[in-house]
Amino acid sequence: MVPLAVFWKVQRRLIYFPEGGPLRPPAALLPGGREVSFETDDGVRLGAWFVPAAGVPGDGAPVVLVAPGNAGNRAARVPLAAALAARGVAVLLVDYRGYGGNRGDPDEAGLDRDIHAAHRYLTEELKVPPSRLFYFGESLGAAVVTGLAMTHPPAGLILRSPFVDLVSVGKMHYPYLPVGALLMDRFPVAKRIAGLRVPTVVVYGTADSVVPPEQSREVARRAAGPVRLVKVRGAEHNDRVLLDGPQLIDAIVALTRTAC
Repeated sequence: MVPLAVFWKVQRRLIYFPEGGPLRPPAALLPGGREVSFETDDGVRLGAWFVPAAGVPGDGAPVVLVAPGNAGNRAARVPLAAALAARGVAVLLVDYRGYGGNRGDPDEAGLDRDIHAAHRYLTEELKVPPSRLFYFGESLGAAVVTGLAMTHPPAGLILRSPFVDLVSVGKMHYPYLPVGALLMDRFPVAKRIAGLRVPTVVVYGTADSVVPPEQSREVARRAAGPVRLVKVRGAEHNDRVLLDGPQLIDAIVALTRTAC
């Protein structure tokens, strides 16, 4: 059993698993991919990769802002970006503070600042209008983009393996601890989505042992706007089919075409 004092001190090490750099140049991994950077409102400079849509003028393609999960870095999301770009969708692959060579340590408030900085880059520097901007959140990233959507509603929202809130997941993995009382980072996805009236797609794997499928279904049930639920049979949380599999990519592309 983990002593309460130890859990309190190290809890963020049990939530965030950043992989640092150095990273290969994006152009070596993705056609047309380029390194970009932007600064958060607390002064953290973040690196990211922008991937243009194949065969679509820069001012005409839908753009997906990708908020990753709690592990790895943007290089791990290259297959997702490649699959979307090939289907006419531009992508911004973001790394949070502490990930992918970015300085800083991740926490809930920091990730919120990071995704808002990415949004400012897309809307202020690249001039992407809200009508062409979509958010994709992977697991923990689903919480990050629902927070962003509360202040900057997108044209559509794609949540992959979302949880109700971090407390609900923590209670499942640490049933012997008073997680609700101890957890500093909360990420209330279901509460947030209940106030969002944007077209939403929820994609989940039926064999997910990290985020129980019933939690993803509950997030879909709470959505205030139109929602589509996509079930990927037999998929575990980190299976490749939930990174760039046909059901996921088709669902994202279909939402961008319907909403634009």
